[in-house]
Amino acid sequence: MSSPATPRSDARPTLVDAVASRLAARSGTASPATRSRVGGAAVLAVLAALILLPFVGIHLPWVLPSAIPVLNSIGMLEVLALCFVFGSVALGYDVLFGYTGLLSFAQVLYFAIGVYVTDIALTVWHWPFLAAVLLALASAFVAAVLLGAISLRVKGIAFTMVTLAFAQAGYYLINDNPHNLTSGQTGLVMATSRLPSILVGVAHTRELYWLALAYLALAYLVVWIATESVTGRVWQAIRENEQRVSVIGLHPAPFKLASFVLGSMVAAGGGIVYLLLIGTAAPDAVASATLTVSLIAMVVLGGLGTRWGAVLGAFVYVYLQQYLVKMAQEPSFARLPVVARDALSQPQFLLGVIFILFVLFVPGGLAGLGLRMAIRRHRRSGGDAAS
Repeated sequence: MSSPATPRSDARPTLVDAVASRLAARSGTASPATRSRVGGAAVLAVLAALILLPFVGIHLPWVLPSAIPVLNSIGMLEVLALCFVFGSVALGYDVLFGYTGLLSFAQVLYFAIGVYVTDIALTVWHWPFLAAVLLALASAFVAAVLLGAISLRVKGIAFTMVTLAFAQAGYYLINDNPHNLTSGQTGLVMATSRLPSILVGVAHTRELYWLALAYLALAYLVVWIATESVTGRVWQAIRENEQRVSVIGLHPAPFKLASFVLGSMVAAGGGIVYLLLIGTAAPDAVASATLTVSLIAMVVLGGLGTRWGAVLGAFVYVYLQQYLVKMAQEPSFARLPVVARDALSQPQFLLGVIFILFVLFVPGGLAGLGLRMAIRRHRRSGGDAAS
């Protein structure tokens, strides 16, 4: 009997393996270093385009979700900045869910810690901006280590339920407004007197846009380094078969905790940038179970364990969320039948339908589209050869 860690010698190559081999053969003339340089150049080109975007005033009335459909309008820059923020948070969640295979409902808790601790330190305690940011990051780190160590004592659905319990406890704690710190359900408006002037006011929307973009770039760099390291390989091995990782002599618990803490810290940093962008901390917006479901949807839409897929999924989700709200206000819908009019006037309903269609017809997410297209070409070429 063969060992579980040893692949079967009579295993046949799958269709995906065949496609991968063919693609590797076609790209054989390019060395890994060359392909890496090409990929790096593409990333830099996209980053440069996003940096220069606030200077581009293209009018796109049926494409942009903002009230003023100009690419560099204040409303559109705010939407794009939200895309960057949630792209970074989804990227951190992809480390935990996509790479390590841990379905956690607690990442929204660390996002809320980033938002609320920064807001309380600035508004209630009147701390300097840098001290407030450091306190929020330190609080998120301590909470991630402690709650992660507790949650990771169990596995599977039990782990998911424990993280959900922690997230719900955080939500109700914020609603209870302990010691008049959080302002409860009404939310806590951030005091701007301690902020750098370049981050205050609508006139500095462009600077906030660049700040959100810079945080996304930083989060992507950190996640890329982590997932391409030996630790990242262990995360993927845990996702595939945690027992096999233990058999080869590695203890999975520290690696899972590292994944949990990294995803939590990225979420907390995103919460800080979100607060600077929105200016208000409200429990339903930053700590609810709805946001947790949204993060899962972003990662699934983009493709699990793909990094850039999580970012793209967040962009698509936030864009659709904003666009469907604008579409629901279209006056021409009043002439439609009642059923169609009611459906189109509910953005969350439409977003749910779109998500279901993605799961059914694009199961690998947006990042998997290239592979599926390659598989179709492989099948067609195989059929042509057979004929």
